[in-house]
Amino acid sequence: MRRFSDRHTLQTLTEINVTPLLDLAFVLLIIFIITTPLMENAVNLVVPTSKEANQSVDPSKLQVISIDKDEMLKLNGEIIDAATLETRLTTLHTENPDSAVLLRPDRELSVQKLINIMDILQRAQIAKVGVLTRPEKQ
Repeated sequence: MRRFSDRHTLQTLTEINVTPLLDLAFVLLIIFIITTPLMENAVNLVVPTSKEANQSVDPSKLQVISIDKDEMLKLNGEIIDAATLETRLTTLHTENPDSAVLLRPDRELSVQKLINIMDILQRAQIAKVGVLTRPEKQ
């Protein structure tokens, strides 16, 4: 009969057990699959087709919002703050649902500030929004 104390040779482990490594890899893969769709942020833009682009907008229903590099807002040339802009646009939409807004951002304005203004337009339920650009001076 063999006893446990009679062991006199020690064997070294020459292979790496890959099972815990694969378990960890699959758990991380599942975490990334679940969290990736939650991190996506998007802005829905309605891009007009060529048929819609040929239709002209009534100039009396057109509002222009200008944003300079110091983040100063102007509605049709009048200096205004963000809260007043939202209330004005909401009343404008209730009076005239077909009104259109043109955004004229400064070139050096951060994209986040432009998105904030677009959020105000979305809360005011204004659907016709355009962004004006200026050509580069050469």
